[in-house]
Amino acid sequence: MIDEQLSTLQVFLVEPSHTQQHIIGQYLAEAGIVDIKYLKSGSETIAELDHALPDLILSAMYLPDMTGVDLLHTIRSNNASYDMAFLLVSSETNIKYLEPIRQAGTIAILPKPFTKAELMTALKATIDYLHPHKINLHQIDIVDLQVLIVDDSDFSRKYIMRILTDIGIENFTLAENGKQALSICKQHYFDFIVTDFNMPEMDGLQLIKHLRADDDKKFVPILMVTSEQNKNRLAAVEQAGVSALLDKPFEPETIRELIIRLLS
Repeated sequence: MIDEQLSTLQVFLVEPSHTQQHIIGQYLAEAGIVDIKYLKSGSETIAELDHALPDLILSAMYLPDMTGVDLLHTIRSNNASYDMAFLLVSSETNIKYLEPIRQAGTIAILPKPFTKAELMTALKATIDYLHPHKINLHQIDIVDLQVLIVDDSDFSRKYIMRILTDIGIENFTLAENGKQALSICKQHYFDFIVTDFNMPEMDGLQLIKHLRADDDKKFVPILMVTSEQNKNRLAAVEQAGVSALLDKPFEPETIRELIIRLLS
């Protein structure tokens, strides 16, 4: 089934290097993708979006006129292209440069060079993103779930809400940091909370500690979606009582499985 879905994908490959274009394009072709448009700059890509909206944009980090981050932010800021899948291919490892693209909702970050297996995993995540299916929970109507999303990034909040909407959740409340979320939680009950770690005023760890100290919220499922890599900080989150941890970027199928496990 995935082979058939891949064969129908329309892809924009944004890569200034002709050699890299050839290598990546060959990998995409071997995966069954035939509709590939080759572009070399961000401005060229943005101009093309006025004429066609591809299913997936696969971009390098460093383009002649902008970065992959700038390109993704432009895509996510446009209602017409907002839902488009975005895949970054980069040898960049500095979290300072990768963090903004993680927050903006990339499907995956592939290293240079990447393996065919890594590409197929990312393409499968793309198919899951583009063709979601609703989840079924025994004894719980997912449409009635009340979900709180806590993240200081507007892009990240919208991206997570989009993924959760695709699996059938309809009722969302949004908060920009832990302090705001805690205030909201004093007035409303939530069936499920999704939070980031690093936020101003009150981070995700502090929020979890406050919630777990409240008898009424001690057992509310809390999923932390974060790009935090520090093992000691993540261990502190687990000790504080988080229900599950998920990396940014995450695969849509992974968050579906986690929600089923946490709520069933």
